[in-house]
Amino acid sequence: MSSTDLARDRAAKLLKKRGSLSSQGTSNEYNLHAHRKQGSISTISFMEDHTNQEHHHKPAVKMENTYQLGPTKKFPVGQITQIISDVLQSYLMDERYEVELCRNMTKTLSDVVKARVKELQLPRYKIVCLVNIGEVKNQGVKMSSRCLWDPTNDTFATYEFTNGSLFATASVYGIYME
Repeated sequence: MSSTDLARDRAAKLLKKRGSLSSQGTSNEYNLHAHRKQGSISTISFMEDHTNQEHHHKPAVKMENTYQLGPTKKFPVGQITQIISDVLQSYLMDERYEVELCRNMTKTLSDVVKARVKELQLPRYKIVCLVNIGEVKNQGVKMSSRCLWDPTNDTFATYEFTNGSLFATASVYGIYME
């Protein structure tokens, strides 16, 4: 006799002992009609056990991690520096420093550089581009940045441009997102 047959027999015996309350209504009705077994209706619901004993003895399959721990393609600093150089020289070569023009130009240059870098399709790199433009008046300027990042995967490229009227610096940061 299989385990499913045993389970069926046990369920049938329990229902015979208790009766079927769901088919007879309230418990008062059950007490009134308990002596009449021929009139009671009983239903048995059964769900087969699909677990086999054979499955429990098979060893678990070990799977490798599917997430990527490092970039497939390193951040090409030289190529990005060339992109920044080309953009700054083409846009600013003949420009004179004007406050409103340069304020809008920083946004434009930042968007153009970022778009050109994104064309390289560097997977999983977040690109941040900063452009600064200032007037040349025989002054010294120091610019610096600090970042909290992973030195093995995250890096930056920067370029400085100067003509007779203005100076510009552009930095592109590549942050690897795991």
